[in-house]
Amino acid sequence: MLGPMTSKIRLFVDHPLAPAQSLPLTREHAHYLFSVMRQNVGDRVLVFNGQDGEWLAEITQAGKKSGALSCLTQSKALRPPPDLWLLFAPIKKTRTDFIVEKATELGAARICPVQTTFTNSERIRRDRLQAHAIEAAEQCGGTYVPVVDALQKLKAVLDQWPEDRSLLFCDETQAGAATSFAALAPGPCAILIGPEGGFDAAERQQISNLPNAHCISLGPRILRADTAAVTALSLWQAHLGDWT
Repeated sequence: MLGPMTSKIRLFVDHPLAPAQSLPLTREHAHYLFSVMRQNVGDRVLVFNGQDGEWLAEITQAGKKSGALSCLTQSKALRPPPDLWLLFAPIKKTRTDFIVEKATELGAARICPVQTTFTNSERIRRDRLQAHAIEAAEQCGGTYVPVVDALQKLKAVLDQWPEDRSLLFCDETQAGAATSFAALAPGPCAILIGPEGGFDAAERQQISNLPNAHCISLGPRILRADTAAVTALSLWQAHLGDWT
């Protein structure tokens, strides 16, 4: 049973958080709190902004289209995820949404949609995917929300690849090959998941030319792109991330 100082409701707010800080509610948050969740003045919710940790806040104003909160005390310090990026080629809408949600839950620090030769989707709505990342952080208890980048061409991303960041290339042609995540060095890293049609020869060559690129297998079977993203993130976190 919840005590008087706790709440099951968590909201992401675009506002600084500090003791006695007043937080104006957006119309969407007001509708959710007062029409959907039936909260009222004096009730308490948890809020976070991706920078100042999580705070317990009290409802001080409640209206149909607006309202306000007041920060009481910090309930969690900010816990940033490891320095891990996920690069993936967008697929069907619902499955792309799934990748963004699960990447947030699994602790990706940055989510980078990339366009490859065989990418099925040439457009994404970055604002919608960012909203999915926020919602996933609200649900999973995270205090950090990864940035979802705009769609970029894979070649352009690799042309400017940071020298200090490893790239784990999840190659479907390596299905069944032995790969040890434990043998990889810790540090800034990125996981690259390809499109359903795979990578073309030029993309493979550009990836292999990077001095810090590592080709890895995700087991004996070829995985769908969304399954591959979850698998690769889980394996990396278990061996090199904040699960260890």
